[in-house]
Amino acid sequence: MFSGKSAKIGFRVYNWGMGTRDFDVKKLLNDKRFWFASFLIGWAAALQGHMMWLQRQDSFKQKFGTLDDQKSEDRQVSTEDL
Repeated sequence: MFSGKSAKIGFRVYNWGMGTRDFDVKKLLNDKRFWFASFLIGWAAALQGHMMWLQRQDSFKQKFGTLDDQKSEDRQVSTEDL
């Protein structure tokens, strides 16, 4: 299949108006901007997921209350019975 030479890993990308150019994956993986952008996108997605989880927790607390609220309601009911 290959004649002992290393194969170039890459893609041919068509650039509108400028013809075709080679896209080298090795250069992309060595680029610090690529890793910074990947980290930033991952961090933003994690932050969004965390904020959605917090919102779900708050809506659950509004719907069902917390154990502390239930204990304080029980205390109020017991003092009103006296």
